[in-house]
Amino acid sequence: MEGWATPFGDAVRGLPRAEPEVRVERGTVKPSNENSPGPTPRTPGTPGRSGRDAPERDEPTTPRPPLPPEPDQAGPEMYSPTGDAVAADPAVRAQTGAYLTTAQGLRLPDSDHSLKAGPRGPVLLQDHHLREKITHFDHERIPERVVHARGAAAHGVFRGYGTATPVSRAGFLAEGAETPVFVRFSTVLGSRGSADTVRDTRGFATKFYTAEGTFDLVGNNIPVFFIQDAIKFPDVIHAGKPHPDREIPQAQSAHDTFWDFVSLHTEATHHTIWNMSDRGIPRSYRMMEGFGIHTFRLVAADGGTTLVKWHWKPKAGVHSLLWEEAQLLGGVDPDFHRRDLAEAIAAGAYPEWELGIQTFPDTPEQTFEGIDLLDPTKIVPEELAPVQPVGLMRLNANPVNYFAETEQVAFHPGHLVPGIEVTDDPLLAGRLFSYLDTQISRLGGPNFAQLPINRTHAPVNDMQRDGMHQTAVHSGVAPYRPNSLDGGCPFQAGAADRGYVEVPLPVAGAKVREAPASFADHTSHARRFWLSLTPPEREHVIGAYTFELSKCTEDVIRERNLRVLAEVDPELCGQVAAGLGMPAPEPATPPADVRPSPALAQIGRAWPVAGRVIGIVADESADLDAVRALRAAVLDAGMVPMVLAPRGGRLTGGGEPVTVQRTFANARSVEFDAVVLAGTPRRGDDAYGARDAKAGQDPEGADTDPRLVQLLAEAYRHAKPLGGWADSTRALDAAGCPPHAPGVVVADDPQAVLAEIGELLTRHRVWDRFPPGEPATRTA
Repeated sequence: MEGWATPFGDAVRGLPRAEPEVRVERGTVKPSNENSPGPTPRTPGTPGRSGRDAPERDEPTTPRPPLPPEPDQAGPEMYSPTGDAVAADPAVRAQTGAYLTTAQGLRLPDSDHSLKAGPRGPVLLQDHHLREKITHFDHERIPERVVHARGAAAHGVFRGYGTATPVSRAGFLAEGAETPVFVRFSTVLGSRGSADTVRDTRGFATKFYTAEGTFDLVGNNIPVFFIQDAIKFPDVIHAGKPHPDREIPQAQSAHDTFWDFVSLHTEATHHTIWNMSDRGIPRSYRMMEGFGIHTFRLVAADGGTTLVKWHWKPKAGVHSLLWEEAQLLGGVDPDFHRRDLAEAIAAGAYPEWELGIQTFPDTPEQTFEGIDLLDPTKIVPEELAPVQPVGLMRLNANPVNYFAETEQVAFHPGHLVPGIEVTDDPLLAGRLFSYLDTQISRLGGPNFAQLPINRTHAPVNDMQRDGMHQTAVHSGVAPYRPNSLDGGCPFQAGAADRGYVEVPLPVAGAKVREAPASFADHTSHARRFWLSLTPPEREHVIGAYTFELSKCTEDVIRERNLRVLAEVDPELCGQVAAGLGMPAPEPATPPADVRPSPALAQIGRAWPVAGRVIGIVADESADLDAVRALRAAVLDAGMVPMVLAPRGGRLTGGGEPVTVQRTFANARSVEFDAVVLAGTPRRGDDAYGARDAKAGQDPEGADTDPRLVQLLAEAYRHAKPLGGWADSTRALDAAGCPPHAPGVVVADDPQAVLAEIGELLTRHRVWDRFPPGEPATRTA
């Protein structure tokens, strides 16, 4: 095979076909002939290390070829596509050369910036490297999504308030206009088989089926992103995904490659600290905010323009899990978020969000109060630009078929309607290309818009024909224009006919791969976020950074990230360093002088309790009339009662039997927002270690079921409200929950207990049960 080359440009020679060789131990390859080198002896390594050599402390700058495989790794033996043995080192299948190139071997001077018309200009279609890089990335997984693979969705309706009419002519924002919607929530990094409660950014994508065409608002539960330019999207996702050699860890960022990237590419700092906060582990899809991330342009009926950022504000408030709860749920119920959404809708506790906009003057600089509106790693504090509500969304129906709807729904930021336009944000520009390209690959061709879940509710006459999965039967003989054979149809629509006519804006600038100077600030907004958090939230951020960085195997990666944290806040850096057992570096420059934004904190406000899950613990000896009355009161308050007992079935004892929904064997505290005891129930018949390991540590002579003790102790440790009546103090005492501790309510009247529990739930948790330590005591 003269002239044959590997996919990475190495020339190789074919050999005469030989008899099959016997494979030897995995990790070595038997020579294919006598001239081949012998087996490479395996050398001891460190399990879990991310590379053969220790990384340098700073980003390497001296060119060098790729590192060889690890000693415990071996790929397939070298054969041609037609079965001929090839005389070549198996390593030639890997990337070669010291310099970054295109797939055709063209060396590249810059892979961080798209080609733009000036530093602030729009991205140019002629950027062949951007298109090749993102096209390849879009096609790396089949058939599931590369990102946002794990998702859940629901149908609903959006009703416009009319408050946006002065700034946008979009019909669905008009007063009283009702628009069907389909919303998909998701995690970013994990595969379809991963868990819901991992620490990750959550996708929040809404498809509006408007009369003027489909509008997709494709955002996240975090208002910023890791990168400023879409050309870096493959890099950040490759870094966050499992290590390619072992495909672990799944659905999490606690590993070397992620922290290596974000410490070298520090524009990721702001998104990273949001991810390390409670926002990274939401309590429910129903209780998280959504953001459009980018700045968009709204166009009014008179042609006036306004720059905006989109916000979804949940009516139930913004709440999160504790890290231990997220870990427990990963095993107890990895489908927790999708189950929570589906069951809330099934129970009639319909989730609601207000859509809001922050508005800014559309000036040539496209900045506001010194903040660059085209930088997707920055936010505008709500104290500077309040969020103005423009409509209400209610989700009121679950999908009929997960695959046909949730899996096949195709979102695209380029699905726009008159009155809404994009800006020159370089991250948004790449998304406009990438989403369409991805859908064509994942859904088998260009006709994905004809799938039922993707079909627009507006008339379509696009002159597109044929292609895979064409389900329409087009008529006419002239799919082109101008034409006379089809009577001139279809006709173009100007602005007067509700056509989509972009605002004519000037474009000028040299072709460059650069970012504006204002994009260079990577830490001040992260510092604002940190300073805006309440003390418990700061403790959670410290714990998250400490946990994640402790999972990195390379000291220099931890050191490098501590240097980044020192630029954000010395206290944050010092606490994380102490947890890692490492010295805290001094900041290279003084931390930015910024003003906190109280709107960024989740704690400190009161919220409705609709949809909260109340565990009611009872058995046959309880006052079942009181249990029935309590269940009814919980439902009347818009909350969800869940009866928990020693065994399944029904509790009987006068009146309607009470159905048991959870047992001591199959329940954990993480399922409930609060727990109320109708006395202390008897021990379950299965409360012994051989049957249920949770009962294995039962103290001798204890009369309270050890699994109930564990459940109450967990709920107490997770700062959840607890209550009870009758002799419930026996169970609370056994679990170490003092009856007079904050958030523990014991009274004779069950309704009074519920009323106080409901008041506590308006603040999500009993945060003062475990007050955070002062900095001086924490470092002592």
